[in-house]
Parts: sequence; C-alpha cells; structure tokens
Amino acid sequence: MQGGTNLADSESEETIALELRGLGKAYGRGTRAKRAVDDVSLCVRCGEVYGFLGPNGAGKSTTIRMALGLIRPSAGEAFVFGRHVTEKGALARVGSLVDGGTFYAFLSGRDNLRVLARTQGHDGERIEQVLERVDLSGDAHRKVKGYSTGMKQRLGVAAALLDNPDLVILDEPANGLDAAGIQDMRALIRGLAGEGKAVFLSSHLLHEVEQICDRVAVVNKGKLLREATVGELLAKGEVLRVDAEPADAAIAALGDRWPVEATDKGLSVRASRADTPEIVRLLTAAKVDVFAIGPDDRSLEEIFLTMTRDPQDA
Repeated sequence: MQGGTNLADSESEETIALELRGLGKAYGRGTRAKRAVDDVSLCVRCGEVYGFLGPNGAGKSTTIRMALGLIRPSAGEAFVFGRHVTEKGALARVGSLVDGGTFYAFLSGRDNLRVLARTQGHDGERIEQVLERVDLSGDAHRKVKGYSTGMKQRLGVAAALLDNPDLVILDEPANGLDAAGIQDMRALIRGLAGEGKAVFLSSHLLHEVEQICDRVAVVNKGKLLREATVGELLAKGEVLRVDAEPADAAIAALGDRWPVEATDKGLSVRASRADTPEIVRLLTAAKVDVFAIGPDDRSLEEIFLTMTRDPQDA
C-alpha cells in the first residue's frame, strides 16, 4: 500500500474526496516522449462541484482515468478519501461516467443497470430511484441500441449513481443533451453537492460550468494553468474595464495604485466600483481621454479562451 496523504491539518480525509498530487502521464520514451499530463495537483472537497476545464487534447480525460486507476501515471499519485487509488476497496465510494459509459446494446436500460448492480454485489434496490432521477424511467424498458446519445449519457449518469457514491466523477455529463436535458443535469449535479457529495466533472460547456461549479481548474497542454472559485476567476465587482486613450499613458497613470492589464476590449483594472471617481481623476490629470468605465463582466468563456490561447496565434 502507498503512503498516506499530506493533507493540511485543518482538513480531514473525510473532507477531501479526491486529491491529485503531482500527477503526470507521458507516452513514449526519451526525446520522443509525449507528455499528456504534467504535474497536476488539486483537491476536490465534499459538498462541492469542481469543474475541470480545458480544450480538446488538454489532458482532461487522461487525468480522470488516472484518478480512477484505469491507467497508471508516469508521475505523482491520486488519493480518494485519503486512500491511494490503487489500494483495494479505495474506489468503493466512487461513481463515474467516462466516455459515456459502456452498455449492452441488446439489453434494456433497466437490465443494463441490473447487470451492473450484480457486478457491484448488491440487489439493485436503487435502480428505479436513479432511473427516475435522470428522467429515464419512461424509456428504461427500451433496448439501449435504440437510445439517442443523450439518453445513453443519462443512463451513464444513472450507472454512476447506482451504488450511492460519495464522490461522483463525470466526463462531459451534458454531452448529447438538449437544452431541457442540460437544465435537468444542472439541477441533478447541484443536488448531489447539496447532499454532501463531491462532484468532479469535465466539460466544454463553459456557460453551464459557470452556473453549477463552485471551483474550477483550467488545464491546457497537460498543465494546470489556474485553480480558483468561479467568483475569483470572474472577479466580478473587483475588476473594471476602462476604455481610455492613449493606453500607455493610462497604464502609467494607474499602475502605481492598481494592477492594470491591456486587453482587446480596453484596460482591465483590478479595482472596485468605489475606485471609479479616483481613476477618472487620475486619468484626466494625466491628459488621458476616458470614453467608458464600468464593471468587467467577462464570461468564463472569455477568460478561458484568453488563458488557453496559443501565443503564436495572437
């Protein structure tokens, strides 16, 4: 068995559902080795929805597979409720949906869950409950071969919840769902967190992530770029967008008081609304023309695109 975790004294193993510590994965050897995941460390706490964001090929699915013990990392370790993921029984409290789940096409949705329940060693008493929870009760008698992508996805979520796990790991749970289905999935995921469960999900639907996640990690090219609460990432109420010219003079006038960043939509000034009058006075004194100033209400999608943009594409 691997050594124990090094969690902070203020947080117990029961508080931390998932811990990734320096996780890395490389394919190949020597100079030809391709690093899919590089030194990813994060913690997912009980009672929160944690979003794992990144463009295609960023290493999200590889990281999830390592967290579930499906592939062996080249470096680092993964722990579930303080137990190393490779330890016998460590995953007993984990439910997951990876690649939409794997089902028997010629069995019904309900029978697929019955087979899964038997392999998990219980009588399947929760089957009807989870089918209702993912709004699949009416189609549970149909063979899976006739399911749409969205229905298969909902069946996969039902399978992940079958054993009433304390940690739920979902890879693109809204894939294939229509607008109503996405809204239902949002309510389901928030409900799981409300029950005290930890939810770790990857998604490319940034608008949805913005609405349901408590914290997010942004990864690109295998590296963790930023981990923060959604509020911290958006920084609403703490950042002002200033349209002023000349920009260089504006930055010089404000830079000693507040951090200033030039963006394609003007200057982003890390200051509060209460600082607006003083900012205008300083810019006017520096003979800078001010055309507009107000809260920087960037969406998570804008921030994500900025963080993951290749400098060579600029």
